[in-house]
Amino acid sequence: MLAIIGGTGLSELQGFEQLEKLAIKTPYARAKVRLVRIGSGNKEFIFLPRHGAGHKIPPHEINYRANIAALSDLGVTAIVAVNAVGAIHGDFLPGSVAVPDQLIDYSYSRDVSFFDGKLKAVHHIDFTNPYSEPIRQRILEATEVVNSHSKMGCEVMASGTYACTQGPRLETAAEIRRLARDGCDMVGMTGMPEASLARELEIEYASLALSVNWAAGMSDAAITLEDIHEVLEGGMEFVSAVITEIVQQS
Repeated sequence: MLAIIGGTGLSELQGFEQLEKLAIKTPYARAKVRLVRIGSGNKEFIFLPRHGAGHKIPPHEINYRANIAALSDLGVTAIVAVNAVGAIHGDFLPGSVAVPDQLIDYSYSRDVSFFDGKLKAVHHIDFTNPYSEPIRQRILEATEVVNSHSKMGCEVMASGTYACTQGPRLETAAEIRRLARDGCDMVGMTGMPEASLARELEIEYASLALSVNWAAGMSDAAITLEDIHEVLEGGMEFVSAVITEIVQQS
């Protein structure tokens, strides 16, 4: 079964049939994980709003373990994660999308593993390639289809390195210069430990990243929430179309 994890700008899915609201109990949180079973044509998938209903949970307080465990319990075998990111690469213009193939984790103080020696014995996963290549290709194929059959065409960067920072504040210009020297093409706050937790539970995982602004210092303009939300509103129309295509191809 496929799951879509929605991030900033995608707390709910428009234009899809809501079949069932779900609340899953896991050992990793007192509160149940809230999800929705969604219908699209004759297909079904699970939708998980990463930041909760109404976008109330900041990146550093998301219970990533509970979220991924709940998806696993529902029989999810593949995840397409939608991430809003700041652009570092010069060709990654705000409003365009990327399908990263690498990441660097700069976050801290998060519960990063199911194999912590408590509920599960210590185990080390191979994380050489953090994203599932088959799922990445499904996303890229879907973007090509949407671009070829739609007037909402969007530039797509077929690879790139995602930098995951702690948040919830945005980065300083000096921090972005460091990320650029490290080889990062985009910066977000939710890519980890989501990706590695999915790998631990053998769930195929890949990201569809929407560039919502130039990262700090990459442009002379100030970063404003108004500008970010304006890009989100336009970009999520394309993202929703891509999700529809991915679901229909599953």
